Amino acid sequence: MEDNSAMLLLEDGTFFQGKAIGAIGTTTGEIAFNTGMTGYQEIITDPSYRGQIVTMTYPLIGNYGVNPEDAESSQPHVRGLVIGELSPVSSNWRSRQTLPEYFAEHQIIGIEGIDTRALTKHLRSAGAMRSCISTELSKEDAIKAAQDSTPMAGSDFVEEVSTPESYVWERESREWTIPNASTGQEGTYIELPEIKYNIVAYDFGIKWDILRHLRQGGFHVTLVNSRTPAEEVLAMNPDGVFLSNGPGDPAALDYIHAEVKKLLGKTPIFGICLGHQILTHAFGGSTYKLKFGHRGGNQPVKDLRNGKISITAQNHGFATDIESLPDNIEVTHVNLNDDTVEGFRHKELPAFSVQYHPEAAPGPNDATYFFAEFAELIELSR
Repeated sequence: MEDNSAMLLLEDGTFFQGKAIGAIGTTTGEIAFNTGMTGYQEIITDPSYRGQIVTMTYPLIGNYGVNPEDAESSQPHVRGLVIGELSPVSSNWRSRQTLPEYFAEHQIIGIEGIDTRALTKHLRSAGAMRSCISTELSKEDAIKAAQDSTPMAGSDFVEEVSTPESYVWERESREWTIPNASTGQEGTYIELPEIKYNIVAYDFGIKWDILRHLRQGGFHVTLVNSRTPAEEVLAMNPDGVFLSNGPGDPAALDYIHAEVKKLLGKTPIFGICLGHQILTHAFGGSTYKLKFGHRGGNQPVKDLRNGKISITAQNHGFATDIESLPDNIEVTHVNLNDDTVEGFRHKELPAFSVQYHPEAAPGPNDATYFFAEFAELIELSR
């Protein structure tokens, strides 16, 4: 194999030849596609992608480089990245590194020169599956490496990404804007409001932009490990509890389901993505693995309460089984592509969740109103 030559093998034997980006060696993980046109840095650093190799359906990647302010965590979490074409130029005033430099620094293996349209069509037909990117193995060994890798179903990747110690979110959270003399906006940031609510967030692999939006909504956030007992959380006397996004199979997290169940009725609860799926199990429902998941910023969701349709940012491979939900749960949102459950609320208790990422990093801002709904729920529960 040539110095920069790399190959992508799927567990069913499907083969693609390309060129290595960043690190060299071998990596394995479930491969899934993301339909976002921008936001590759947010995707790479999203802890929800732990254990996965991601292929971008948009053909040109790397054109605006990488910068610290757009990261969604302190490090990349993807096992690998598959792209059609790597931009030879990184042109943006905020760029601090090229994508290959960033991958080399963090020892992430990427591959370019892949027919990502053909790959995506194959994954839509056959479903997400285990895969291997390698610069060193034979085809036979790479297929075996893919087949021997950890399947997503049944895996607890939350253990790998949850904060080991509790901490208070204090990073930069001001929203970017443009100076405007007519409105009196002088700088490039919108100043933060006063803190109104003290909440505890279970960190299952939380994205930093979710934390930024919570702070912009007037929330003071204390993050805790995924194994924190409900009694410890309630002893902190929070105004509410947030259940974050995260990776892996929600059905494998029975130790978390049990603690969240103890919180029901004791404090307002808002869940996003994996937090939504965990709430499903806490309510007594179940989840199942989607064929190829929802990943990207163009998923249409209908709010059944008012008929409004939002275009949403999503990243998940599992979904709530609507037939498993008890009668005291109201489904509030559905996906218009496949009718999967995208949101629900408890009819008596102060608890609700959505399957998608309303903070939109990356993606549209249609659904940011959920942070205000959480504040309203806390006010009603006081």
